[in-house]
Amino acid sequence: MNKNLKRSFLGLGILIATIMVAYFVFKTDTKSYSPEDTVSFQKGGLQLEVFYNRPYKKNREIFGGLVPYNEVWRTGANEATTFTTNQDLLVDGSFLPAGKYTLWTIPMEDSWKVIFNSAMYPWGITTDKIPSRLPEHDVLTVEIPVKKLETPVEQFTVDFQEAHNFIFMNLAWDQTLVSVPLKSAENLLRVKPS
Repeated sequence: MNKNLKRSFLGLGILIATIMVAYFVFKTDTKSYSPEDTVSFQKGGLQLEVFYNRPYKKNREIFGGLVPYNEVWRTGANEATTFTTNQDLLVDGSFLPAGKYTLWTIPMEDSWKVIFNSAMYPWGITTDKIPSRLPEHDVLTVEIPVKKLETPVEQFTVDFQEAHNFIFMNLAWDQTLVSVPLKSAENLLRVKPS
């Protein structure tokens, strides 16, 4: 009986180790095609951060092809993209509380819907290749116009840029740029002392 129990534990240990190694190899392999990156912005007390994975164009048609129009996209590859702010924000004029969100988009030809979702997901898509996002956790959705770029961007890129009293979160890939205007709501919502 003791031998059988030891063999069972040994077999279970080998199975767990095999699964862990397979997961590590899978994750490492996918990261080589779409490496992860973190971009951040800091000014005064405001801190913004986006964690995402950066797929390459590789001569493919991206929007309307690899990334279909009018369907939810994980806004990158691999894990769900995350957006973190330590202060309340106005996103294109709409209120977003401080916190950590997953960032989803619905690309369309002339505009994108940008969605901030309060749930965290271990991977951006399910095993059936359906986005992991659960709409009931959407906190804010804004629609932002698309700008066409003359020079294609080879690797999906997120960055922050300051201009015209806004911080723009830029999402760029292929010949598409979407600039989401952000502004700290901290000073705007405080009541001034009399």
